Amino acid sequence: MLRVSVIVFPGSNCDRDVKVALEAVTGFPARMVWHGEASVPASDVIVLPGGFSYGDYLRCGAMAAHSPIMRDVVAKARAGTPVLGICNGFQILCESGLLPGVLMRNASLRFVCRDVLLKVENNKTFFTQCYREGEVIRMPIAHAEGNYFADAGTLDRLEEDGSVVLRYSDAEGNVTPAASPNGAQRGIAGICDATGRILGLMPHPERVFEAALGGTDGRRVFESVLVSVLAAAA
Repeated sequence: MLRVSVIVFPGSNCDRDVKVALEAVTGFPARMVWHGEASVPASDVIVLPGGFSYGDYLRCGAMAAHSPIMRDVVAKARAGTPVLGICNGFQILCESGLLPGVLMRNASLRFVCRDVLLKVENNKTFFTQCYREGEVIRMPIAHAEGNYFADAGTLDRLEEDGSVVLRYSDAEGNVTPAASPNGAQRGIAGICDATGRILGLMPHPERVFEAALGGTDGRRVFESVLVSVLAAAA
């Protein structure tokens, strides 16, 4: 049995996309949990979906990070429940302190919506074990604030801990400024915490989980969830 809770904020618009992808790939139902609730039901995984929570007022994810539900999300995450934050969900993870750094305006100051190439730097996390280290995959992005920033010391710690999970790259896996759609430091597209159980990424795996959507490279995020949960239960 896989128990997944998808948190829904005012302005979320990828919540049902994630639910559909999770259910199609894992075969188990996903629960939608409203941001105003005081607690998350017992869950094997919690997902913070993409969208524009609270209209992106103040800063992206800043208001959502203080939603009633987030007190319990943070508590459960710190107690070991895996949490996946996609796009706006990544921003919320940073704003809530579960991941370091911040997502700033794209260097172009423009909303970017297109496919990008990503190099898998860490395939040992809860959400990436079905990928190969060094593999180049394709996923879509859709954001105006995906420019990852942290101070030099934090960036060095992320590198040393293996917490940089995905980087923007070219087809050969070269991480260059030209490959980044948003100016993110060190080409960072996704990071995890030291345990590998909290992952934030700007690309949208739920938008490429089956061939009918134009690609399947996102599917293995959800396959990794199922494999990880079943392995823990074995």
